[in-house]
Amino acid sequence: MNLKRLALLLTIVMALFLITGCSGEKGTTDIPINNDENITSEEFDPNTDFDKILEEAKGSTVNFYGWGGDEDRNRWLNQTVAPVLKEKYDITLEVVGMDIDNILAKLAGEKQAGLKEGTIDMIWINGENFYSAKENDLLFGSFAEQLPNFEKYIDGDDVEVKYDFGFPIEGYEAPYGKAQMVFINDSAITEETPRNAEEFMEYAKKYEGRITYPALPDFTGSAFVRTLIYDIVGHEQFLDMEANKEVVKEAIEPALEYLRELNKYLWNQGKTFPATSGEVDNMFEDGELVMTMSYGSYSAAVGIEKGIYNDTVQTFLFDKGTVGNTNYIAIANNSPNKAAAMVAINEIISAEIQATQFKELRSLPVVSYDKLTDEEKARFDNIDIGKGALPQDELLSKRLPEMPANIVPIIEQLWLEEVVGK
Repeated sequence: MNLKRLALLLTIVMALFLITGCSGEKGTTDIPINNDENITSEEFDPNTDFDKILEEAKGSTVNFYGWGGDEDRNRWLNQTVAPVLKEKYDITLEVVGMDIDNILAKLAGEKQAGLKEGTIDMIWINGENFYSAKENDLLFGSFAEQLPNFEKYIDGDDVEVKYDFGFPIEGYEAPYGKAQMVFINDSAITEETPRNAEEFMEYAKKYEGRITYPALPDFTGSAFVRTLIYDIVGHEQFLDMEANKEVVKEAIEPALEYLRELNKYLWNQGKTFPATSGEVDNMFEDGELVMTMSYGSYSAAVGIEKGIYNDTVQTFLFDKGTVGNTNYIAIANNSPNKAAAMVAINEIISAEIQATQFKELRSLPVVSYDKLTDEEKARFDNIDIGKGALPQDELLSKRLPEMPANIVPIIEQLWLEEVVGK
């Protein structure tokens, strides 16, 4: 178990302990305890005619919880999405920034307390966090396929619509945006763009001490390591691999050996690694590194627009592709505003809002291009993706599926044991 998962477990356990302990003392809490009722059996039915759901949602306030560290996304939600929801449906959107670990702990605490109606409606989530929330009955049931815009715009046969990091979604969340690992360098400093792991090793040797990546389990660092693993040993075997440390270790041993060799040519010789992707970006901006990496497919264009990067900064990928995934929106099981949450999510996956997300945030859209009208296609086609970025079709043509979420922490643990400082 990696440190992040351990911290999450301890947080949830502590939340449950505190609430359980307080519930036995008179006057210590005003949270209603209702252990005789099953909080998962709600009166709201997602299969209700959507016109009735629209009517029920009017005048509601819906609370959207998710990571709040992206100021551009916060601005988009508050200044673009919220006004549309208010004007079209009389729904007030409240955006609450909170780390997913704390969100899950809050949901677990409310469940333990028997709180039939909580404070969280919509949740920005994916991967192992989705699996954990779904398995622990913290999420509302299957709703996504009942949304009109899901049927209208989403490809239901897409593997990333059916599975989240290898786990069946079963309608418990709707797609929100897509991410994909990209590499970034400055063509004025290094013309080379390595196309595979072998070329990347030579690149590291040439620019010894001026390349590194974030320490795992940083999200970007972990995706970078998985991309290298895919390039060295392939990706197909991981899709149904047993989540067993020895099995995984045997499968990725050639990649572990590669990473140990790569250490010799990295910043600080791989003895230590920057803690976050933000630190790697800062080192690249300061000229200490010759490249950086991002899970934001258009990070180079955004950086150039903001004046953070030079105009000569460029994006590149490996020929075999890079890891990509989808992030989603789920509804809390004890959400007091499920109708409003469904209406809000339905609007977010519309062609109109997805186009604004693509334009303002450079987030790969989740709508299927083939399902768009000619007018809607033109709206996307006319968006200027900016300098230094790769077009959407090239990104998607080199997009590799994520590993099952229960394999990822094993790889992160093996990296810590077998690569760092070796």
